[in-house]
Amino acid sequence: MFKTFTIFAAALLASSIVAAQTAPPASPTVRLRGTIEKLEPGFVTIKERRGETIKLIMAENTPMNEVYPIKLEDIKAGGYVGTAAVPGPNGTLDAVEVHVFMESQRGTGEGHNPWDLLPESTMTNATVADLAVAPNGRTLTLKYKGGEKVVNVKEGAPVVTYRPAEKSLLMVGAKVLIIAQEKDGKPTALRMTIGRDGFAPPM
Repeated sequence: MFKTFTIFAAALLASSIVAAQTAPPASPTVRLRGTIEKLEPGFVTIKERRGETIKLIMAENTPMNEVYPIKLEDIKAGGYVGTAAVPGPNGTLDAVEVHVFMESQRGTGEGHNPWDLLPESTMTNATVADLAVAPNGRTLTLKYKGGEKVVNVKEGAPVVTYRPAEKSLLMVGAKVLIIAQEKDGKPTALRMTIGRDGFAPPM
């Protein structure tokens, strides 16, 4: 299981070198998406979306947020959002999902960067500077320090938001997105996003 984590870390390390051409952190963080298979005191085991089973150290106080669906109309001008997207027409982006941050999360990961959800996908975390109704959804103008992006959000695209997770959501079968890091040679969960009743974090 540790070998699997090391493969993920190495892949992220390589992509960081290509993207930045600078020395990356010694222990990069990785995103693990999957389903909880086992819970033990101090550990969580997940089956990752690629099929690998990974056991991670998880402290009692590991930060956890619940992600849950909201309506497209709940995206408001001035809100702080993130969107995984793929290239769209004329330099725009087509949203794969949109997550509306809690106000306490404003500023999280601000900017436009590569993302590993899909081939060619990116993540833009920014303020909704303008919002227009489009024939098949919404068009968002997202502004962040140093730039802006126009994102097309079609009807039916997952739109979600967050709230602090109840401990009862941590159960076998729950869908999770875990930010993890290798510490002292062991995969360690830094924070977790979790869905209720089988809902999978779409980002």
